[in-house]
Amino acid sequence: MRYNTLLFDLDGTLTDPFEGITRCVAYALEGQGITVTDRAELACYIGPPLQQAFEHFHGLDAAQSARALADYRERFADVGLYENVVYAGIPELLARLTASGRQLFVATSKPWAYARRIIAHFGLASYFGKVYGSEMDGQRAEKHALLAYIMRQQKLKPGETLMIGDRRFDILGARHNGMDAVAVGYGYGQPEELAAAEPLGVFESPTALGDYLLAPAPVSAPAETVTIR
Repeated sequence: MRYNTLLFDLDGTLTDPFEGITRCVAYALEGQGITVTDRAELACYIGPPLQQAFEHFHGLDAAQSARALADYRERFADVGLYENVVYAGIPELLARLTASGRQLFVATSKPWAYARRIIAHFGLASYFGKVYGSEMDGQRAEKHALLAYIMRQQKLKPGETLMIGDRRFDILGARHNGMDAVAVGYGYGQPEELAAAEPLGVFESPTALGDYLLAPAPVSAPAETVTIR
């Protein structure tokens, strides 16, 4: 067993949060006088820290982005976090990995107070030792800082730990902390984004990811794997 510990991103990896996040972002932007006619354009908000995303994607200044974040959370806390769907095959993947003796943790830039409610709501809490996320004030919203914190808290060894996510932030954050990372291709990271981040592999389904992680010896890339080094 090369990786004793697996760290899972939440949005775009365990669950598809499109409805909840884009509806809440649209609501927050409306408060800034910005009307969104196609919520598909807001998928870019899934993954990066939200306050920075408001500044980057819609040019809000610091005060405006802080207000937008507060409006986002107003809707998300009661409604948006449940406008979410667990990806097909995820419960089975987590069950297989847990049965193999590995320890699993959630590592998300989303505030842990929300992430724990989501994981519990969808019946996934029993698979994870703990759900880690950022603080409401933005502390540890950057993935590299979050992963460093988890490694300290759990006394993890980088060489025995694997990060699994769907965006470049997950891959680069892992590399910053000396650990390996793989990506899932069914989330919100674009192929060129993931290729540039250079994960060990990109998997198109939870089943393919599980087959790779649970293989008794190094194997060639599964059929559903886009690429693997």
